[in-house]
Amino acid sequence: MKKDWIRKTILALILPVLVVFAWWYVTTYGSIPVGILPDIPRVGNTFVEMLKSGQLKEDLLISIGRVVKGYLLSAALGIILGSLIGMFRTVREMLLPMITVIRQIPMIAWIPLIILWAGIGESSKVIIIVLAAFFPVLVNTESGISSTPDSYLEVAKLYKLNPWKTFARVYLPHALPQMLVGLRLGLGVSWMAVVAAELIAATSGLGYRMSNARSMMRSDIVIICMIVIGIVGVLMDKLIGYLFGLSTPWQKINTKE
Repeated sequence: MKKDWIRKTILALILPVLVVFAWWYVTTYGSIPVGILPDIPRVGNTFVEMLKSGQLKEDLLISIGRVVKGYLLSAALGIILGSLIGMFRTVREMLLPMITVIRQIPMIAWIPLIILWAGIGESSKVIIIVLAAFFPVLVNTESGISSTPDSYLEVAKLYKLNPWKTFARVYLPHALPQMLVGLRLGLGVSWMAVVAAELIAATSGLGYRMSNARSMMRSDIVIICMIVIGIVGVLMDKLIGYLFGLSTPWQKINTKE
């Protein structure tokens, strides 16, 4: 077991080490302008400066706060609507065609319209996150609910369970693993959506910091923000995967990257 962990760690580090070496080599012996690709010490010094000034922490907390608000709202809407579509044929036939059409519109295409409606304030960022994360949650919830075996439902009818008890005792236990997969995907999409929204229209957050740094040719700040975004995204995914694993010990959730 220990040897397997060491082997996986070594294999996982090979590519990052090669990337860092190539970065060091081209910035040390090449003629690439600092504004295009800064050297590693410069990025390190800028990172320390951003930490000391509190700028990085402030931007990160703002972005995470937006994600939490949008994600919780999208999760609630996706689970409720997905459950209704999965349980009731009439609801499915009425809503699913329109939802399928809307799903085909890329999230980025909604941003100009949302900005026109809600401005560039906090509400527009939350709306964008909700719109982006809503569909993964809804689709997985609907799929899990609708795939509940008919034999389970026959037992519920035999015991004369009302719709709420049927959902809680029959649909939910069967659909829970797939619902959790949708929630996990939704969180990842939320994190990407907030950065995209902040890049286009914002006055704070990691995306705004990257856009502002680009306009000033500060590629070191852009690189730092990209690294932080990647690390935080991985940590969020691992955390929610761990929590979901605890809630469904009988079902191993697929955590392959």
